[in-house]
Amino acid sequence: MGSDARVAKSAQPFLRVRSLTKRYVRGGVLQKRIHVDAVRGIDLEIPACKTLALVGSSGSGKSTVARCVTRLERPDAGEIWVGGTDIAGLANRALLTFRAAIQMICQDAVTSMNPRFSAAETVEEPLLIQRRGAAKQCRQSALEIMSEVGVSADWANRSVMEFSGGQRQRLAIARALVLQPKLLVLDEALSGLDLSTEAEIINLLLDVQAAHSLTYLFISHDLPLMARLADTIAVMCNGTIVEQGPKSQLLSNPSHPETKSLLLPAKIFQKKYAEMLGVSG
Repeated sequence: MGSDARVAKSAQPFLRVRSLTKRYVRGGVLQKRIHVDAVRGIDLEIPACKTLALVGSSGSGKSTVARCVTRLERPDAGEIWVGGTDIAGLANRALLTFRAAIQMICQDAVTSMNPRFSAAETVEEPLLIQRRGAAKQCRQSALEIMSEVGVSADWANRSVMEFSGGQRQRLAIARALVLQPKLLVLDEALSGLDLSTEAEIINLLLDVQAAHSLTYLFISHDLPLMARLADTIAVMCNGTIVEQGPKSQLLSNPSHPETKSLLLPAKIFQKKYAEMLGVSG
């Protein structure tokens, strides 16, 4: 393969979403049933090993996009191309091949964990479900990935309920990584953490992205935070993407009112900080 062919191949997006639409039915027996589009006409691309942040206020539809991309929900229209295959319309059996390649990490990590499980049991469970080897082999793989994310082997047999919020996020990351995915969808995965723990988890995510050649789709309400992590940012409002581009472009020259609104808290903080420095000086 020539160098031009290699460049062309690497330039192809690992995740490509086209005209994604998801609608829900509202109403019941005593009410008229209506169809509401939670998201409509969503287009986005993420090159392999890069990071896109989908940012918006509560109710904007960003988590619905995440559930569709991971195929926890089936979209009503549109395409979801993952590594050259459109998974939008695949049935459950055909989806099995892609389940390991796309993993999701949520804000409240404990909701995806069995409270009766130990840390090691939690991390090895996906391997056992997918029959990735004998029990001893799965346990060893779990311990290795736990060590990589900073969870000591001394904690392997402790209940997940003994872990702090930050430690549970480390376990959630280990549980996702153990299947050797290519794409991580992180739905508010940094919310609810104190600043020092947040910084630790950010550094960990950057490290494992580099080590495992991962592609990231972040879902967040925090645009200033995502500007520290993402290569590209897409802003959602009322079920559609209203602005999208390189982070430098959105930060320096936001055009949509929703983008400006999401940036406002950071600007207020910067102004107050500057005033404080002026007073102290």
